[in-house]
Amino acid sequence: MPLPTPLVDVQLVDHPVEAAPVEPFPPSAGAECVFLGRTRHAVHAEHGELRRLCYEAYVPLAQQQLRELADEAIERFGCHVVRIHHALGEVPLGKASVYVQVICGHRDSAFDACRFLIDQLKATTPIWKREIWAHGETWSQGTPVTAKEHD
Repeated sequence: MPLPTPLVDVQLVDHPVEAAPVEPFPPSAGAECVFLGRTRHAVHAEHGELRRLCYEAYVPLAQQQLRELADEAIERFGCHVVRIHHALGEVPLGKASVYVQVICGHRDSAFDACRFLIDQLKATTPIWKREIWAHGETWSQGTPVTAKEHD
């Protein structure tokens, strides 16, 4: 019997993200891995305490890139489910800006797929983070977006 078509849920949302269960859970899957990236307390030497983060994106390209990453994870790791949600706009302390969820047949694949997705998202997706401090603003240095080579 063929496996069902993998579920892909990729979204850019105008609010902090939250974890969401997959129902029904795929019967042929035995592992789920989730990464939830939250705004943490920080202090800048010049600008004081962090108040919140603010995300901006080139939305059409970011959505396309996230979908391509999901498709690559399915191909490389055999994912049954790939969910990537990223916040745009303000994300206060303690709230989450990025949610990556993968469901695979086995734990090694789930862990590998989840790490691949968050690492590649940060390296290749045109989403920018502005840090709002008590006394100023900065842009996160992050990893520059790189162009893919095409065969």
